[in-house]
Amino acid sequence: MTIIHEMDRSNPNAIEARNMSVYYGSFRAVKNVNLAIEKNRITALIGPSGCGKSTVLRSFNRMNDLVASARVEGEILFHGENIYAPGVDPVNVRRRIGMVFQKPNPFPKSIYENVAYGPRINGWKLSKSQMDELVERSLRGAALWDEVKDKLNQNGLSLSGGQQQRLCIARALAVEPEVILMDEPCSALDPISTLKIEELMFELRQNYTIIIVTHNMQQASRASDYTAFFLMDSDRAGQLIEYGPTSQIFQNPKDERTEQYISGRFG
Repeated sequence: MTIIHEMDRSNPNAIEARNMSVYYGSFRAVKNVNLAIEKNRITALIGPSGCGKSTVLRSFNRMNDLVASARVEGEILFHGENIYAPGVDPVNVRRRIGMVFQKPNPFPKSIYENVAYGPRINGWKLSKSQMDELVERSLRGAALWDEVKDKLNQNGLSLSGGQQQRLCIARALAVEPEVILMDEPCSALDPISTLKIEELMFELRQNYTIIIVTHNMQQASRASDYTAFFLMDSDRAGQLIEYGPTSQIFQNPKDERTEQYISGRFG
């Protein structure tokens, strides 16, 4: 089994897609994507529904493997190694590159056990005090500790929607990933909860690389460092139209289609 090496400090990129295409059976959902995601930055993937944003996001930690008809062509490099190379363990990839989904999905377990679950199934041999410390550190990292520290044995499903999403972020942090993928993490949340997640993202980027899919243009413009704009081509395959610093994409896009989309003229 191939092991992905530890972080290469000299490489500025966390993940790099090279000529990547994703197929579901004979249908090409995404074509020829070349995209370098910088470490310790927030990158937003934007574009109309059906343009392949979530497919690209899920390809970054091999979640598409769970779809029987899916296959990936090209390369996705993590620490300079192709995560789709023969022998690479997708479970190890998903530990290093975590995922937070659109709808909060805590397990029907206690708040404590939701966070402890990942380390346990990964076989981490921790004492009770070490696990307690890891759970607290993860909940603090998700800005949830002060709200739940006195009710760790309560069911995670008893929390509000915004708290549940932060619990899912804490669950992702517990296995100590390097990259966190977020697929529209605020689409089911109210504005106040959304703002808390965005503030949390800014704190997390000190230690993690964050890639977020969003349909919210205001969110992309205020909460990301880089933005990638995708659009469906005439053959219905999603393609990357433009990628750059968020300020440039929103204030001075190079492609007319980008300007039309972010100004609300289509999509």
